[in-house]
Amino acid sequence: MADQFAGQVALVTGGGRGIGANIARELAEAGMRVATAARTRDQVERVAEEIGGLALEVDVSDEASVRRMVEDTERELGAIDLLVNNAGIGVRPDAPPIWEDEDAGEWWRVFEVNVLGPYLCCRSVLRAMVARGGGRIVNLGSGGGYLPLTPGKVGSTAYGPSKAALHRFGEVLAGQLEPHGIAVFTISPGLVRTSLTEALGDDAPWTPPSLAPQLVRALASGRADRLTGRYIHAEHDDLEDLIARADDIVEKDLSAIRLRRLIP
Repeated sequence: MADQFAGQVALVTGGGRGIGANIARELAEAGMRVATAARTRDQVERVAEEIGGLALEVDVSDEASVRRMVEDTERELGAIDLLVNNAGIGVRPDAPPIWEDEDAGEWWRVFEVNVLGPYLCCRSVLRAMVARGGGRIVNLGSGGGYLPLTPGKVGSTAYGPSKAALHRFGEVLAGQLEPHGIAVFTISPGLVRTSLTEALGDDAPWTPPSLAPQLVRALASGRADRLTGRYIHAEHDDLEDLIARADDIVEKDLSAIRLRRLIP
């Protein structure tokens, strides 16, 4: 339905390429007015021109830049109904281990973009959302935040921990916002082939790139709001099944990253 979200406004960070660009396309197809924002101006301009949206240049780790992004979106498109925190980075694959010559500034930059960025974006859009008593936020998480380590392929000590922090941030924020009628979700897009993951090669178990955008569109509809604060995987979760079992999921605290202790 091209007019499913007619009149609603979405703001997508990291929207100049890859998953973010596809999310922006999906939401525009659904009838939303979409602002797509990223650090690289020409990339977001191309996406915005394609979907008839608004292109914005932003550094999500900079509070003033985020504030301008939100103000420009509200001025040009109207009140923001959906925030998609997609902007994210990882440490380069050939970065040395922390006890050698790893750049501490590069390591911390991952947290600035992947955790501080969503925090600043949420804080900026929530002032108006709370006043209106409605809105939705979708954070793009990653299996790197909870999957067990693979011997010999441990990877960066920055990316996975930053995504684990993002999930917990979204879960706590959802609890704060539930009385205000605002839902927060953290999703995993699966292993989508992008410039960030390209080094994994042709044999990796790639996730179809359409799944995460379709999930964001479904979450934007409000039908899954009972699942606020939950972690949803674009490839491995059936959203309709989760919606049908929402009361049981909440009661049993399922679809969440938890430490489960075995008591003899």
